[in-house]
Amino acid sequence: MYDRILVPVDGSAFSEEVLPHALGIVQATGATLSLLRVVDREEDQSEAARYVGALAAELSADGRAMVARGDLADTVLAEARRVPGTLIAMTSHGHSGLMEAMMGSVALRIVRTGGDPVILYRPRGAAVEGRRQATRVNTVVLPLDGTQVSEAMASQAAGMALWLGADLVVVEVIAPDVKLAADIPTGDVMESSYVRTRAEEYATRYGVRTSWEVLHGEPAEAIARFLDERRDVMLAMVTHGRRPLETAILGSVTAGCLHRCAVPIVTRLP
Repeated sequence: MYDRILVPVDGSAFSEEVLPHALGIVQATGATLSLLRVVDREEDQSEAARYVGALAAELSADGRAMVARGDLADTVLAEARRVPGTLIAMTSHGHSGLMEAMMGSVALRIVRTGGDPVILYRPRGAAVEGRRQATRVNTVVLPLDGTQVSEAMASQAAGMALWLGADLVVVEVIAPDVKLAADIPTGDVMESSYVRTRAEEYATRYGVRTSWEVLHGEPAEAIARFLDERRDVMLAMVTHGRRPLETAILGSVTAGCLHRCAVPIVTRLP
């Protein structure tokens, strides 16, 4: 599916926290791992090269230090496009201009303008040793909201599950403001027919092992409860849809899951 995982790092511990997930993908698929350090000034390139070179040697990866030629996001995307079959995996913030804030400008621009899926992970201050241990993905979770927009991620989610040797779990969240007819009790087959049908369809279409779940509550909180602090999961979510998957870029549910769930999210525009 992909031949290379490209991880932009900015010299901070925060930016390295996606590495266990990248290493897990590499070990499961045989893809190569490349680290990229982008700096603004020529005089910073030597130090950046030493840092990324040492980190790459420790992880048996390729390391590159580059001076940004214009926009930082464009520099990362240009490096990704230099090698066909590259998947970007990055944290949503670090300490420098490269990843400056939760869903910061560079991460947002890469998702919005790159066109290809991107893996995002929100750092949580993990210990240094924890950033060197591979985390295997055993389950890809695909949240749906009943629209074609949310279902646009299905082929990517199924392909990712097959590539990683993982299961695909299709979930639908019944939000508190969604009222079923009085004669349909909670948990009735009518409540689950949509998500069950989609799971069966994806199993047939893509040849992936699937299961399904109906969750209840505020979507991001319900998904976080369902994951129950699991680390071996990847979420697959488009960046916008209708309520409860909001219409904004990287809307409330995707951002909420990024904040609450200590798992990577593979995302793209629908």
